[in-house]
Amino acid sequence: MRSLLTLLLIVCWSSASAEELFRLPQDGETVWVSFENPKGERGAGGHENRGAKGHPAEDMAPGETKVLLDFEGAGIVNRIWITVSQRSPVALRSLRLEMTWDGADRPAVAAPLGDFFGIGLGRRTPFENALFSDPEGRSFNCAIPMPFRKGARITLTNESAKAVTLFYDVDLTRVSRHDDDVLYFHAHWNHNGGTKLGEDFEILPAVNGRGRFLGCNLGIVTDPAYGTSWFGEGEVKIYLDGDGALASLVGTGTEDYIGTAWGQGKFAHRFQGCPVADEANRQWAFYRYHIPDPVFFRTGCRVTIQQMGGDMSDKVKQYVAAGAQLIPVTVATANGMVKLFELPEPPAITDPAFPAGWTNFYRLDNYTATAYFYLDSPVSDLPPLAPLEVRLRGVLAQ
Repeated sequence: MRSLLTLLLIVCWSSASAEELFRLPQDGETVWVSFENPKGERGAGGHENRGAKGHPAEDMAPGETKVLLDFEGAGIVNRIWITVSQRSPVALRSLRLEMTWDGADRPAVAAPLGDFFGIGLGRRTPFENALFSDPEGRSFNCAIPMPFRKGARITLTNESAKAVTLFYDVDLTRVSRHDDDVLYFHAHWNHNGGTKLGEDFEILPAVNGRGRFLGCNLGIVTDPAYGTSWFGEGEVKIYLDGDGALASLVGTGTEDYIGTAWGQGKFAHRFQGCPVADEANRQWAFYRYHIPDPVFFRTGCRVTIQQMGGDMSDKVKQYVAAGAQLIPVTVATANGMVKLFELPEPPAITDPAFPAGWTNFYRLDNYTATAYFYLDSPVSDLPPLAPLEVRLRGVLAQ
């Protein structure tokens, strides 16, 4: 009975997910940090303007960095809330969010502001899931627990050409220590610039160590060279603990990975969703969080998705004739699936003998992703965040 009651009480993902809500822990002090109390000191909040509203926000000039949190000691970041005055796709890709744990020499989190908070492509729309929310399309909320042992530093840098007004608060719990098995939170933003036709996009490049892949959100801007064909035939693959050419965990298709089927419309559920399905602008933004289905690794992890779409063979031939780059992979004919890579001499798409039917093919669209994971180290060997000119590729101008 007690375990059932605990399960009913714990209805959301939080840093207290293993605690009963009605119990007072032996170790833990609540701290809120904002411009009204930048150090989160006891009895020191709202001291400006004689306690009336005095310092809720600050302006960020182009190129300026604001320190949102600079905390010494052990603790857990429980919640982050931010809003900014500039929320265009360009602005949200131009605001660089970084988080550094335990005085490390490089951040564990480095991502554009908008992409980090659950939706790629710099897009905003009202949504809620187990980790992120935006009630009305104007704010950024994160409820991922982020433990640290010696200190935490969170910064936001305005790399845009416009000034930005910033409001925020970071809510955390100060503790005396963490157990040895507590992991550090990381987030990595990646793009598929430089990948070749037929290569998989790395949602999470290879990381070494012990940890847990928490999930990801992806943004795709489709190439008009492929018309209105379906982009989402690519399978997500998760390589674990020394996997070689073949992955241990393999999905069946892009929309399948986020829990839907036969195409991909707009929806937002707790662990999977697609907040943006914009056919007019050829943009899709979607997510999957491995909370009910944890993905653990002991020595390393790598996550990829095939850059693959599909259409009827006659349409695919038209794309090729118009100059589109693609490589046919399979054809679903009336007599069954033809696996072109298993044929001794697969026919070219222009060959009259090419099978007729639904054709899956490698293609090149604009892929970006933010991957979230826990690691046994406050740093990883992943590359730094891409420069602004790379991050702005494919985003809407307004």
